[in-house]
Amino acid sequence: MERWFPEGNNGPLLTLPFTHQDEFITRFETPHVLERIFHFSAESIAKLKKKANVGSNTSEISSFQALSAFVWLSLTKARRFPCETVTACTLAMNNRSRLEPPLSPNYFGNSFQTETVMTTAGELLEHGLGWAAWKLNQVVVNHTDKSVRGFVNDWLRSPFVYQCLTHLYARSVLIGSSPRFNTYGNEFGFGKALTVRSGYDNKFDGKVSLYPGLEGGGSIDMEICLPLSSMKALESDEEFMAVVSS
Repeated sequence: MERWFPEGNNGPLLTLPFTHQDEFITRFETPHVLERIFHFSAESIAKLKKKANVGSNTSEISSFQALSAFVWLSLTKARRFPCETVTACTLAMNNRSRLEPPLSPNYFGNSFQTETVMTTAGELLEHGLGWAAWKLNQVVVNHTDKSVRGFVNDWLRSPFVYQCLTHLYARSVLIGSSPRFNTYGNEFGFGKALTVRSGYDNKFDGKVSLYPGLEGGGSIDMEICLPLSSMKALESDEEFMAVVSS
């Protein structure tokens, strides 16, 4: 197994800037949130993508970006933030294909980063789907070999231990996992899986996980974590539920 390091760094031994484990280990306390799976058919996602591209006067918005923007908007409405409240949408991005030369898709290391778009709740809801999708599109487009190497080199100069909740903005939406993962392709002798769930780990207000739908074809199952009041508001949002497929 060969590890990847930037040029000039051949697997350095690093001294972390801590004197005690309590400085970089935190115990995760699960907040009181509900989890629900929402299913989006390929057809409903295609309509969202078309709407996002028309709204931003472009053809560059992907299905993932359109759906992510739609969920960010919907969760912001459901949380009933005041207009001046700053909200953020954070995307977890795979670095493998962005490096030059690219890493193998099967590279076993944890090669990903997060990129974030920030705005106020009022501005987000005023501008709508096309604007939000274009903002997400731009952070994806600009996440290049240069930015990946810059981040890694900065980390080597000043290492830190990434802790999910510590490094997230408050009132944010974090979109993780991927509908591209071959979650139904593994066969362990029990037959094809009936569905995919994410388990207990890292559940907090605003956590969103995407999985391929069982029927394939570009459908997506989305797990959303929200407090009770926000989840009820989301389930009562007719615009959101009109896009969700039964």
